[in-house]
This record gives sequence, structure tokens and C-alpha cells, in this order.
Amino acid sequence: MTVPLDYAHPTAGTIDIAVNRKPATDQANRIGSLLINPGGPGASGVDWVSGSAAALSILNRRFDLVGFDPRGVSRSSPVHCFDGAAEDAFNALDTVVDDPAEKQAMIQADKDYAAACAQHSARILPFLDTASAARDMDLIRAALGDAKLTYLGFSYGTYLGEMYAHLFPTHVRALSLDAVLDPAISFNDLVLAQVASFEQNLRAFLTDCTARKAASPPCEWSQSGDPYAKLLALMQRLDANPMPVGNRLLTRSLAMTGVLWRAYYLDTLPLLESELAQIDHGNGALLLASADDYNGRNADGTYTNETDANNAINCLDHPVPTDISAYDALGPAFAKASPFFGPWNQYSTLTCAYWPAKPTQTTGPLTADGAPPILLIGGTNDPATPYAWAQGAHQQLASSVLLTRVGNGHGSYGVSPCATQAENAYLINLTIPADGTVCH
Repeated sequence: MTVPLDYAHPTAGTIDIAVNRKPATDQANRIGSLLINPGGPGASGVDWVSGSAAALSILNRRFDLVGFDPRGVSRSSPVHCFDGAAEDAFNALDTVVDDPAEKQAMIQADKDYAAACAQHSARILPFLDTASAARDMDLIRAALGDAKLTYLGFSYGTYLGEMYAHLFPTHVRALSLDAVLDPAISFNDLVLAQVASFEQNLRAFLTDCTARKAASPPCEWSQSGDPYAKLLALMQRLDANPMPVGNRLLTRSLAMTGVLWRAYYLDTLPLLESELAQIDHGNGALLLASADDYNGRNADGTYTNETDANNAINCLDHPVPTDISAYDALGPAFAKASPFFGPWNQYSTLTCAYWPAKPTQTTGPLTADGAPPILLIGGTNDPATPYAWAQGAHQQLASSVLLTRVGNGHGSYGVSPCATQAENAYLINLTIPADGTVCH
């Protein structure tokens, strides 16, 4: 798809948006197209639809499954900042600032990263906001021949769906928004809520580990003392002495990234047990591989552009303070919310303070007056998109219905049979569950 680079000046250049489609398997009863966004921001919808089509077989009977890479992502005029070696160094940098020298190094790294993004991607950086991506979606809808949009969005994809409904409420057929973002919350408060939720999952894992000390099999990692204190001490050791892994080093920041990735889902926390046990034996390869997976690092040392696109989109969507003192002041709240993750994330949005393109969105509620019923699905222990965000979006979107999934993990489709069935029935038949429905 060719779309305007700048919707305010639609004749001033174009960019291409990559789209893929898997045709409906029951063509006689085909409803239309189902546009899908897997989240991020920065995740490739083209890759996701290619890899996940089998899990959407019920929807695929009646819909063409359509993936797309939003502008700036993967195949769609991708943002590019650092090369692999520079990104390795950036990801390894310690952001738990223990002294003025570490703080200055972090600030300089953020400035250098923003400058590299400007150097390599200046033409597109101002135009990668979610509102522009929503306008692209409307052109994709029209090109597919659908009078109205049917859409399934996960995580950040829910914000993209909310934006679409805000801009094009009369173009909506059905929006299923799973793992919901609340647009009325500031960027730093979004991160604060996330670190509190990840802390909760981490503590649940460590409590379980303690309970299984005498079990068969026992917890593989911590057999003595307080496992939380042991984990904090491990991170301090890695800060002072990063662990060699081949020709690389497992730093505290990379180890924290690996732990964070496992804490997204309680089902993957047993993997963390093995990764930490291996570190006790001097082998950091497993935890480093977890961090690499999260960071989008390929085996050859190159990276996907997901992190670059994530920053480029978020920095336009979310205004942040530009004075370092505002980030310094976040310390107590972040440390209280999560003694483990909080200090590491305190300055995580600082990159946007130095971003070469200015924010195009403001923090505030999004309405969709005139839209048909919109289905929101929130998990009660979803660490990446806390349940309160789904409640907040529900209050803002007058036509929305909130389905609550009681349980762990990020996202509900394919996790809860009840939630999956409700989403399928809504997307296919426009059968909306009762507001307040609870699934497990």
C-alpha cells in the first residue's frame, strides 16, 4: 500500500506499508477482512499473521486474515538508529544510576541514540505517530473493499484501535481490543504501573520457589536464605563484575531484561528458575539469550527494528518531561512500586526527552462517539497492560463493553477458552457479551 507520509500535506511524498493476507477458508460465507495488530509498538503484523494464522483458524473461516507492518516498522519504511555493535552497547548499559558518572553515561547514551535515529531516519521520524497509523488503516480497509473495519488488536494494538475509533467512529464494524492501554495515563505513569505489576509476578515466582525447597523436584535455583535478597545481590554482583558469555558480557541491565521477559507470563517463570541456576554455576548464556529475545537481537548480532520503532512511535504519542530533575524525582515512587525493577526503569522514558521529532499527541482520554459496541478484554494479572487500564478505557469509550479475564499473563485470546469464544462470537456475529462478563 502506498500512503501519504504526512496526512497534513498529503501531496508532499509517500511511504509504502507492507500488508499480507490469508484468504478466508470458507469463501462462500466470507464476511470480509480482519485487520490485526500484535502490539509493541514496533511488532510486525505481517510476521505475526504468518506465524499465528493456525491459532486463528475459526476466524480465518469467515475472514481474510490481514497483517500489516505499521509505518516505521519492519518492512514499512523502517526506522533505523544504531548498528548491531552500538545497540549491544546501548542495551548493556547500566541504567540503575549509582553515581554521577553512571548517570552522565546514561544521559549521553540516550542523546547519542536519539541523534543516530535522526541521522538515519530523519525523513520519517515526525510522521510515525499512532494517529497517522490509524489513517493508514483506513486506507487499507478501503483498499480491501470493506465498507467498515473489523479489527483485532493486542496490547499497543488496542491503542491503535482506540485511535481508529476516535478518528473514524462511523467506519467501525467491530473492534476487539485485547490487553488494553489507557491513553489518559502519562508515559511515566504507564511505566510505573507496569513495574508494580512485574514486581508482583516476580514475587509470586520467588514465593513459589521458597515453598518448593523441600519438594520433589525442589526449586532448581534458591535452596537457602531469602531468594529475593539473593536475586538483588546477584544483580549487584553483575553490576560490579559482568559475567563473560562467549565474547560478550552479561551485565546487570541485560540480566534485568531477561528477568523482565520471563515475568511477562507466570508460565515462563520456570524458565527463569533454570536460567538463574545456571548463573550460579557460572553460565549466563541462558539468561542472556532471554534478554536477546526481548531486545530483538538476531544470532548474527544484528537486530530487528522493533526497539527503534517502539521508541519512535512512543516518543510521538507520549509527551515527557525534558528536564532531568523530573526523572530524578521519580525515584521514591519507582523504588516503592518495585525494589527490583523500579530503579532500573526510573529513567526509561528519558530517550524521548532528547527525541529529534516533537510529540504529536497529548495525554488524555480518547472518545469514539458514534461507534458501534467495542469489546475490551482485560486480564486481572496482566503485568504489561494492568487491568486498571482496561477499566480506564472502558470509562472513556461510551460504546465499549469490558470483559474481565481472571488470570495471569499478557493477553487473553488463545489463553482463556471463554475469552477466545467471546471474541470470536463478537467478531463473526457481532454478538457482544454482557458488560461485566468474567472469564477464567
